[in-house]
Amino acid sequence: MPPAAPAPTNVKLLLIGNSSVGKSSLLLRFSDETWLPEDEASATIGVDFRVHRMTVNGKPVKLSIWDTAGQERFRTITASYYRGAQGVILVYDVANRESFEALPRWWSELETYVGGKDSGGDKVIKIVVGNKVDKEFSREVSAEEGKAFADRVGSLFVEASAKTAIGVKDIFEELVQKIIDTSALWDTPDRRTGAVRTDHGRGGVPGGVQVIGGEDHSASGCAC
Repeated sequence: MPPAAPAPTNVKLLLIGNSSVGKSSLLLRFSDETWLPEDEASATIGVDFRVHRMTVNGKPVKLSIWDTAGQERFRTITASYYRGAQGVILVYDVANRESFEALPRWWSELETYVGGKDSGGDKVIKIVVGNKVDKEFSREVSAEEGKAFADRVGSLFVEASAKTAIGVKDIFEELVQKIIDTSALWDTPDRRTGAVRTDHGRGGVPGGVQVIGGEDHSASGCAC
């Protein structure tokens, strides 16, 4: 009888950033390898959710990816979805300086809701993404500026284009690899079940509890 396939490692990722920077387009390109023209795409209402499976270091990984709305009126809805995230993708549009200048505000919100050292929030892996590099002719933010901001806040950095797929896989592969390699993100096994909880005890919201080695309780859809 062949051995049972290993249970996947569950990882929760969150996409944040101003409206219209292409968060949903990046997710669609990565998960479905498709792209919607901007005039056909609609703004995310509240929170969207997708599951994607990949292999890292020869082992299966199941990603729960949460795409949040950028509009201010949805901030109270999306704030709770920070809980339990091991990775956060902070997106701006290289052809829109206003979206880049909003990064410090988004970073402040991220620090507030993910938490600091006492709650393990400082171990959450972040990546700053400059999207829409296909609009090079109308670029307003240089790659050097984007990298400088990422370096200043201690984040990974990638430039990408959801339209052409340039850099999109790099975003998720680099982020997930860093998460898997960061042992501080993985808590000790639950004494009752033997499963490994990765929510730092901050469950209770959709996608907020990730379990490894026990029954799969990862989220299966958006409950917003």
